[in-house]
Amino acid sequence: MYRQVEESQTLLINTRSKELIAQNKKIIKFGFGQSPFLPPTEVMDALKQAVHHKEYSSVQGELKLREHIANFHLQHNGLKVKPENILLGPGSKILLFNILMAFEQADVFIAAPAWVSYQPQAKLAGHHIIKLNTSFEERWRITPKAIQEATNKKEHEASIMILNHPGNPDGLTYSGMELRAIATACKALDILVISDEIYGLLDFNLSHQSFANFYPEKTITTTGLSKWCGAGGWRFGTAFLYDDIEPAFKQALIGIGSETYSCAPTPIQIAAKVAYQNYTHTLPYLKWQTDILKRIGTFCVERLNAANIKVHSPQGGFYIFLDFSFFTEKLAAANISTSNQLCEQLLERTGVALLPASAFGFEQGFLATRLAFVDFEAPLMESEFDLNQDCPKVVEGIELICNWIAAF
Repeated sequence: MYRQVEESQTLLINTRSKELIAQNKKIIKFGFGQSPFLPPTEVMDALKQAVHHKEYSSVQGELKLREHIANFHLQHNGLKVKPENILLGPGSKILLFNILMAFEQADVFIAAPAWVSYQPQAKLAGHHIIKLNTSFEERWRITPKAIQEATNKKEHEASIMILNHPGNPDGLTYSGMELRAIATACKALDILVISDEIYGLLDFNLSHQSFANFYPEKTITTTGLSKWCGAGGWRFGTAFLYDDIEPAFKQALIGIGSETYSCAPTPIQIAAKVAYQNYTHTLPYLKWQTDILKRIGTFCVERLNAANIKVHSPQGGFYIFLDFSFFTEKLAAANISTSNQLCEQLLERTGVALLPASAFGFEQGFLATRLAFVDFEAPLMESEFDLNQDCPKVVEGIELICNWIAAF
């Protein structure tokens, strides 16, 4: 018997969109969250110059790079991590999976909505998954109450919670007060927290707060180059371990890495050394991106809310989570009663590709979708950004969604 593992919904929609485009169909790609921004020129130049480096590095990654990363994040938001407690890998995705694989049995607390790969990874690792319920009214945020209630479903001694902020699929983050309250609950329940902060550097106010600053005792922070540096396909991720991590746990993480990915690609590590060299130097590049993303996100939310599609304004990254529940009865009359059917009809009728709420931990009957507002070519940093000129597909796609739903 083989494991039942479906293809990641994000990768699947990207493939489906490309297939339709190859058939000369106009598709607006709101389904796949790939940054449209290029890495900084000096980072790309460093990669070009490093192409001849074909040697393996250590499993943990090159020490000087880990030192750069530690200093970079200390400047960014005061996150303190020792270079010897940093793991580098080919993307934060595999590092997340390796953390889960380090446990023989565990209860894994995952919010709904949550990134599409958390639950499949926990399932592959053989763990018991416990859903943390959230709501539109509470901005899809995990609360101490939800964590406490979920402990009644525990089956194992070890507890892991995955926290993601700014979040995928909602683009929302947490206040310091909210993080402190969650940290208090996790500490009382002895929960290991994997804080996925891959979008942290794309916080629109450039004021991201790392969860480890509130719960340093037992937080592993994951991040990487994919989102803030526009380098998803380069596959470079980092994991920051806590200071007093159990030696056996740390060794398990290194051991699993040695038996799976071996090391992060050496040329990418050399380029990453330039990317992480100086946070202050990187700030204008980050501000350029976040200013553009905030303007696009604000436009999308204002137009969608005006069409009675409920959505919160994003605070970072490039996602928004659309709640179509206002139209439940009208959609049902058109034989649309699941989020999959909703996305299928939108793709067929409008050419707009979205991802269904069912991919993010909800039951099929919840009519919601994720929208990634990144179907545009990033302008040059020196140019003035214009929403209609630089993001015509985004503007068109939002109008197509609003006009389609208005017909019901």
